[in-house]
Amino acid sequence: LSIKPNFTLFLQMRKFEDIPVLVETILLLGSNMGNRILYLKQAKLNLSINAGIVKAESAYYKTAPWGGVKQPDFLNQAIVLATNLPPLELLTVCKNIEQLLGRKRTQKWGQRIIDIDILLYGDLIFSHPDLMIPHPELPNRRFALEPVAEIRPNLMHPQLNQTVLNLLELCPDSLMVEQLK
Repeated sequence: LSIKPNFTLFLQMRKFEDIPVLVETILLLGSNMGNRILYLKQAKLNLSINAGIVKAESAYYKTAPWGGVKQPDFLNQAIVLATNLPPLELLTVCKNIEQLLGRKRTQKWGQRIIDIDILLYGDLIFSHPDLMIPHPELPNRRFALEPVAEIRPNLMHPQLNQTVLNLLELCPDSLMVEQLK
């Protein structure tokens, strides 16, 4: 006796809109206080629990601080996160993880235990007072482009219509970025 699945019934029970679609997002993690590698690992773990699936991650990069504030060097890492969260919900999760790990916002571009930036969200172009996608400073920041180029060199910037590798070649930022082995 064989039983054939009833796919028609399945399709009637579930609407297409109910099936979550995963979007590949590119996030940049950064830390320049305390045990920087531990904070980056804790951020990735919390993102995988609360926001989606970490599909790829770059090496760690030691980077000079950006923005003219004297402070210790950063460790940065780019990750590819497949998520079904809309952009503003993803931002909320990122900010909650930063707070959970102890981040205090006291000075723009100042020291921080953890920083999680949404750089790209699929090919979405999104503008909101709290979030702009693609990240408006991505083409100007070598510390973001280097790790992203390692894991997604041919990824197209949806506004500039250039690959991440091309943006890196054109990047005006000359601050130190060193891949850790």
